Amino acid sequence: MNILILGSGGREHTFAWKLSQSPKLDKLFVAPGNAGTSSIAKNIPIGVNDFEGIKDIVLSNKIDMVVVGPEDPLVNGVHDFFLEDPELKSVPVIGPQKAAANLEGSKEFAKQFMQRHNIPTAAYQSFTAAQLEKGLTFLETVSPPYVLKADGLAAGKGVVILNDLGKAKQELTSMLKNEKFGAASKTVVIEEFLSGLELSVFVLTDGKNFKVLPTAKDYKRIGEGDTGLNTGGMGAISPVPFAQKDFMDKVHARIIEPTVEGLKTDNLPYKGFIFIGLIKVDNDPYVIEYNVRMGDPETEVVLPRVKNDLAEVFQAVADQTLDTINLEIDENSATTVMTVSGGYPEAYEKGYEIFGLENVSDSLIFHAGTKLENGKVVTNGGRVMAFTSFGTNFQDALDKSYESIKKIGFDRLNYRKDIGFDL
Repeated sequence: MNILILGSGGREHTFAWKLSQSPKLDKLFVAPGNAGTSSIAKNIPIGVNDFEGIKDIVLSNKIDMVVVGPEDPLVNGVHDFFLEDPELKSVPVIGPQKAAANLEGSKEFAKQFMQRHNIPTAAYQSFTAAQLEKGLTFLETVSPPYVLKADGLAAGKGVVILNDLGKAKQELTSMLKNEKFGAASKTVVIEEFLSGLELSVFVLTDGKNFKVLPTAKDYKRIGEGDTGLNTGGMGAISPVPFAQKDFMDKVHARIIEPTVEGLKTDNLPYKGFIFIGLIKVDNDPYVIEYNVRMGDPETEVVLPRVKNDLAEVFQAVADQTLDTINLEIDENSATTVMTVSGGYPEAYEKGYEIFGLENVSDSLIFHAGTKLENGKVVTNGGRVMAFTSFGTNFQDALDKSYESIKKIGFDRLNYRKDIGFDL
């Protein structure tokens, strides 16, 4: 098989690393890729939303399958683009069609989906700019903290949680009237705050059958003890110690099965990953959000624990024969720690050379924001590299990741030293 992966982050490097182990693979391409993917695949410098450019790559390289990493092209309809093109329609795409991708593309759509299918989630109301006064009044009826979510895609930064009513009103005004998040905040969802422990559950479905992948927990805040600004993710662990069998049985019965059945009932064609962001409240699971792809950095701890040939698994998704696959999972814990550029998630500089990568032997290194420049690996993003390690428990694995990070260096390198602190 010739396979094309769309994306340029740690998630896509992990996909490339896993697929490159498959005996079914002939050639692997990543668009646009990074310095890490360039060592195991051919990078093609093209954007993930350049559908015509992607078509050219698929036809000229005789691509047999396309794996979509990020949410943008899915929400923009890349799968539909393939299905509607006579030259592309026979090439399977791993990722849902546009209508189903609305589960991530619109918070309001996702909330309505959960209501229709009796999937437990926080109570909510949504408001547009024309309903600003109603929204401000509604805030007065809600107990703090106040949770405000931009309806559309806002690169993981569209959720604000505030304790002060005055500040919540200011924020709602800023989001709706001043379009703080652009088109993403034309509608804002205000929802009840749920207090508990969060985790991520990943489901792979072929539209009929599904498999549940290992659980993971990621750490979004830049600062130790979950303080400071939200980021794309500073680290993750898998499995999640508190997700025991009785709790996961509830997740299966109340959330996973109704979600997959709901997609069928609503005629939302889905071949790909469903990322379910959950919160455990008094041993009961509630959905915080859906994503329509794998998470990052969760992919870096989930996929290394899957022993199966990933190309074979994806072929079963394409053929709707996922029920014939028996997922084999490594029983060890995996952890990943993300190294980031100084200043991230606010202003940061790029282009710093990364030293010492050849010294790391106990961890897998997944590149996120890197590129090759004159034969050297340099920083090219806020989140630079993920260091993934295995251990008999997550603390053993974390110790290895931290030791590995000490062997590398780049200007103003930063990382969190307390991943897993709340477990």
